[in-house]
Amino acid sequence: MSKCEQCIVRQFNSLKALTKDELIRISGCKTSKHIKKGELIFEEGDTLNGIFCIKDGICKLSKLSANGRDQIVKLVIKGDLLGQRSLLGDESANLSAVALNDMEVCFIPKAEIITDLQKNSNFSMDVLQQMAHDLKSSDDVIVNMAQKSVKQRLAETLLYIYDNFGVDDEGALNVILSREDYANIVGTATESAIRILSQFKKENLIATKGKQIIIKDLKGLQNVE
Repeated sequence: MSKCEQCIVRQFNSLKALTKDELIRISGCKTSKHIKKGELIFEEGDTLNGIFCIKDGICKLSKLSANGRDQIVKLVIKGDLLGQRSLLGDESANLSAVALNDMEVCFIPKAEIITDLQKNSNFSMDVLQQMAHDLKSSDDVIVNMAQKSVKQRLAETLLYIYDNFGVDDEGALNVILSREDYANIVGTATESAIRILSQFKKENLIATKGKQIIIKDLKGLQNVE
């Protein structure tokens, strides 16, 4: 099991604000878990007794609506933390987290995080800043849902994945999502997402290979109306 103080991943989240001694202490009580593609990390309504640090892999955060439809609110990548909002608010998980590929995560117990929040002001501030950033992103999503067409939102989703996750050796997006996942991100029916992706393909904005998507015209996607 890797040591927190030697882990490069922590440089991408609030753990970077902890001292070496604090990291050594956390390293002694954390547990590492391997999560297979499609498995739950936690479910909406679960009580989280700590936070998860994503060491490798990608997961989706989603919320079940009243009509039984999943709304994907965020894709979480290597280096991100999960569960800090539920931990700080002392409430059950508001979202579900599901692995999109095989993942490795580290679980840090609640007591350890609370201790560091109380004693290390730099760590507390970093956690608050990250939560503020997430809140700003949520505001942007609400505005986009209200003011932009499904076609625009789907184009922006493809661009977001391209910008944040990159492509493989063949030029395909590194994140492979089902057509249902795309629909759940932009808030539409699966059939609509399939139809719009087919339209993008006809317009030579993208190419497809099974579930894989290759972006062929970045500027074209940016100008979708």
